[in-house]
Amino acid sequence: MTILISKLPLSDWVNSFVTWLTQFTGFFNGITSFIGGIVNGFQWVFDLLPVWLFIVIVLAITWYATRHGKKWGLLLFELAGLLLIWNLDYWRDMTQTLTLVLTSSLIALVIGIPLGILMAKSHTFEAIMKPILDLMQTMPAFVYLIPAVAFFGIGMVPGVISSVIFAMPPTVRMTNLGIRQVPVDLIEAADSYGSTSWQKLIKVQLPLAKSTLMAGVNQSMMLSLSMVVIASMIGALGLGTQVYFAVGRNNAGNGFTAGLAIVILAIILDRITQAFNRAKH
Repeated sequence: MTILISKLPLSDWVNSFVTWLTQFTGFFNGITSFIGGIVNGFQWVFDLLPVWLFIVIVLAITWYATRHGKKWGLLLFELAGLLLIWNLDYWRDMTQTLTLVLTSSLIALVIGIPLGILMAKSHTFEAIMKPILDLMQTMPAFVYLIPAVAFFGIGMVPGVISSVIFAMPPTVRMTNLGIRQVPVDLIEAADSYGSTSWQKLIKVQLPLAKSTLMAGVNQSMMLSLSMVVIASMIGALGLGTQVYFAVGRNNAGNGFTAGLAIVILAIILDRITQAFNRAKH
């Protein structure tokens, strides 16, 4: 005997929900303007800086972050890598990619760290957030492009939104983990001195959770960078666009050189954030 089970109209429900959300154009236009302002601000600064000055600033930041450890190999790599990107005529594409990564990472931190703190303070909130974070992190990145285009059109802003959704979970999880790993005896000592919850958070928990939190920041930044090529499909400019065009034209050479530029940028960002994590103050 065959049992007929009707198909659950889940896709229709999602489409109806997305259609309902698109009526709030004023809200989404406001978000677009806000994020667009951040993107334009970063890009304006990068366009204003001469190439040599940009490289000097990157080297200075690296020198400061690695002042207590070995630095010469990284400095030489950064110098050679950035000069290679300049020589390959990918400099502005690189700064556009950096703008996308920095904007996505900044928004992910501003939203993710408070969510992680709330998760650490509330078991109920943690139980609610965990499946949501699992969904955000395991959903194929291409899926985020569909509602991003529906709500924000095409360009850098939907690329940023997609990157934030994909890259935020590590920051939330690692903030939660870092605060929960703070020794109980230190919390009790802070309580005995009459510290308020805010004072405990700022002066005890967050400083002790710095290493774990920075690991989450590093992961979020790398995930944002991994979205560069995918975001290029909806109009996000940068090195991802060059890779996307190379694929469409079956141009292995341009694809390799643009991919190499992404790798160089990824290594520089990764090493700098790791250096700040190891830095002693």
